[in-house]
Amino acid sequence: MDMLSKRWKRQRWFYLMLLPGVLYFIVYKYVPMWGVLISFQDYQPYAGFWKSNWVGFKHFEAFFQNDAFWMLFRNTFMLAMYNIVFFFPLPIVIALMLNEVRKEAYKRIVQTLIYVPHFVSWVVVAGISFLFFSSQDGLVNIMLAESGKNPINFLLSENWFRTMITSQVMWKETGWGTIIFLAALAGVDPQLYEAAKIDGAGRWKQMWHITLPAIRSTIVILLILRLGHFLDTGFEQIFLMLNSMNRDVGEVFDTYVYNMGITQGQFSFSTAVGVFKSVVGLVLVVAANYLAKKFGEDGIY
Repeated sequence: MDMLSKRWKRQRWFYLMLLPGVLYFIVYKYVPMWGVLISFQDYQPYAGFWKSNWVGFKHFEAFFQNDAFWMLFRNTFMLAMYNIVFFFPLPIVIALMLNEVRKEAYKRIVQTLIYVPHFVSWVVVAGISFLFFSSQDGLVNIMLAESGKNPINFLLSENWFRTMITSQVMWKETGWGTIIFLAALAGVDPQLYEAAKIDGAGRWKQMWHITLPAIRSTIVILLILRLGHFLDTGFEQIFLMLNSMNRDVGEVFDTYVYNMGITQGQFSFSTAVGVFKSVVGLVLVVAANYLAKKFGEDGIY
């Protein structure tokens, strides 16, 4: 106890700085977790949390037997894979390119320009997409018409939906995603590059044998954390781009939960869908962390 009291007195200001963050996670992350229990109930708002009837796995069974389950799983999985394959490597590539820039002023200008889209709301991004890709007066279709080609109905096309969603994510979040990788690159010992130059290694070999191994652990950790949100495709973005023509490829778990829970008032059923998503994310994180440790990486725990 004496050691604890001494440590508290010595580091009390650090603990005080932690307090807002700890309170945030307790209030907004841990306390709401009790709400998942309504997925095992026929929750009735007038009966309340404790007086609603317990029904076990009824809502999970109804969800898995629902015809929409495989459609939702396919759409969510495909969008998640698009993000992993096309978006996740892009911040790494941009960070590596920026790391090779020697003029600091130019580097800062580029960083600022690619960070800005992160602060643009999805509503604005959807509006920009409508301005560019509208079938009648969209800039892209105007250019296609002037070049003698037929216009393409990007916004209503099932074939273009996933490409547009992934492209929006890449444009909006790539610059922001480079921050962590640039921070990791800043910790690389410059003497390693000097030694490599003496040995005759060019820029590509230095990048392959020094830079990439230096940030490998950061890449693995971020990939594991990304898998935890594998089925979180982003409600607001998808909701804004959905319409009756592309719903068969665009409806995902997030929008389905909104439609069933908020629009139709099926609170227990929609909560069961959310619990399913969380369990899948947990399994993916545990599996990815296990494989990372098998291959000699630190993992996240």
